[in-house]
Amino acid sequence: MAETIQHLGRKISKIRELRGMKQDALAAELGISQQAISKIEQSADIDDESLAKIATVLGVTADAIKSFSEEAVLNYFNTFNDNSTGAFNNFNCTFNPIDKVVELYERLLQAEKEKNDLLSKK
Repeated sequence: MAETIQHLGRKISKIRELRGMKQDALAAELGISQQAISKIEQSADIDDESLAKIATVLGVTADAIKSFSEEAVLNYFNTFNDNSTGAFNNFNCTFNPIDKVVELYERLLQAEKEKNDLLSKK
């Protein structure tokens, strides 16, 4: 296997990034320093106990980290998009939603003006 496939630290880094988590947030959850996370992410091998703790914080299993590959993630999303069905599958918006909001606001504003005019005439 290639080094990048076996490098657990890089896998942790990628999963952390995919989860939208920064190193300092992961560090805080684990009760260690951001520098310790940086060192872990540079390590090819990580002991099982640390890996299990990191996996829990990332919301995955240790096996998921070990078997993680960017190619598998891309394949998953490509398959999901290619096979998606439902009402919004081929939805293409043919208008600007902001224009519709502005149009609605202007109509409501005009209705309020007309109501005020009617009330002021009484």
